[in-house]
Amino acid sequence: MKTYSARETDIQRRWLVVDAEGKTLGRLAAQVASVLKGKHKPMYTPHMDTGDHVIVLNAAKVRLTGTKPEKKTYFHHTLYPGGATHTKIAEVLEKHPERVVMKAVRGMMPKNRLGDAMFRKLKVYAGTEHPHEAQQPETWNIEA
Repeated sequence: MKTYSARETDIQRRWLVVDAEGKTLGRLAAQVASVLKGKHKPMYTPHMDTGDHVIVLNAAKVRLTGTKPEKKTYFHHTLYPGGATHTKIAEVLEKHPERVVMKAVRGMMPKNRLGDAMFRKLKVYAGTEHPHEAQQPETWNIEA
């Protein structure tokens, strides 16, 4: 039995559109990360980027469960003394909803150059409009 390894010429990328309205953030991010990696394809190869492009719409209407809106915080440090900041996820969701989805998906991607390349195929928008109609994206229904 031989192990299959995908070639760059074999990879065919599709554009998928996901509506995040009412979807749970973590479950949505896990499924989007899986598609960006290419794990949904039979030709998946761990050391290659075989994934598809994903467009996430309505990021502002994503659902946070439990006490996450009040308790979950994002940490940032400026590397100066006293430069630590904690921002509640509800504040970020209100001002920059795209960042909440992008940060959740980024945390589920590989932490290397290949993960960076895969992550660049993610496009997130707060509303329903996007500039990728020329790519003829397909609607993708997820169970999140």
